[in-house]
Amino acid sequence: MTSKDVFETEIPKLLTAKPELAKEINAVIHFNITGDQGGTWTIDLTKAADWVTEGTAGASKMTVTCSAEDFIKIRQKQLNAQMAAMQGKLKFKPMDMGLALKLGKLLS
Repeated sequence: MTSKDVFETEIPKLLTAKPELAKEINAVIHFNITGDQGGTWTIDLTKAADWVTEGTAGASKMTVTCSAEDFIKIRQKQLNAQMAAMQGKLKFKPMDMGLALKLGKLLS
């Protein structure tokens, strides 16, 4: 599994199955995944479909930065997202705790 798989296959599949998650989060978020197999993606949860695009598109409410290795560990439940944030492995800018907690439902 790679970051690209998560953003381009798994997240759209989850949002198609649970569209209420997009409505609950209702924000544009940029993801900066660093290292090998990293990249940048935008998740636009203000739309009814086509949520994920590669690159940074438009203005975001938050930018999430994480290494590809740690992102996959969080996704596979090998690393707790809250612990990763406290250890500086998962960064949110600007920090919006409410939005970060809602994102946890989408990413883990």
